[in-house]
Amino acid sequence: MDGTLVDSTALVESTWAGFCERHQIDLGEVLAFAHGRPTRETVRHFLPDPRLAAEETRRLVAYEESETTGITEVPGALALLTALPGYAWAVVTSASRGLAEVRMAAAGLPLPGTLVSADDVINGKPDPEGYLRAASALGCSPEDSVVIEDSRAGVQAGLAGCGRTVVIGDFDAYDDVASRWIDFRGFRVAESRPGRAGVTLEVPEPVSAGLVTRL
Repeated sequence: MDGTLVDSTALVESTWAGFCERHQIDLGEVLAFAHGRPTRETVRHFLPDPRLAAEETRRLVAYEESETTGITEVPGALALLTALPGYAWAVVTSASRGLAEVRMAAAGLPLPGTLVSADDVINGKPDPEGYLRAASALGCSPEDSVVIEDSRAGVQAGLAGCGRTVVIGDFDAYDDVASRWIDFRGFRVAESRPGRAGVTLEVPEPVSAGLVTRL
């Protein structure tokens, strides 16, 4: 969701900046670790005291769920989601369910019928658990699904669980194995092909072709 459908970069960075100031931690290190991971896992990583980590996690989640300043859709996301049939897509996010609902609404995006949040998994990204749960809920085999991601942890989860993983945004570390687009402008849901289940997307030329050439 964050960075893939919803542009919340400024808010996320300011939230973690406050965390770092309170605990005298380097912001660059925190942002590098946090991207694509549940808040609780990042806090636990940098605050080994369980009680302090639990208190800080509650503080951060409460703030995130109450603040929506600057949140917008990633360009083209609304047009794509409204064109997709509801049975064909899900959101798998490292955010809590409450935060996911707040940010999708703030960006003007519809909620999916299937939403797998940090509340629904034991192991967050880069573990593929969330994507495997989503594929199962959609009635789709992992091999027939496409994961769209924007972070290292997310791409690793997608590759481990589903194989076909593509990137939205400027994260280029996996350009050799995953096609990448800056955003969703130019994506179009094509008419169903006779005898073919699922959905076909027509897409513009990617920034990086990787090993994935068709969606």
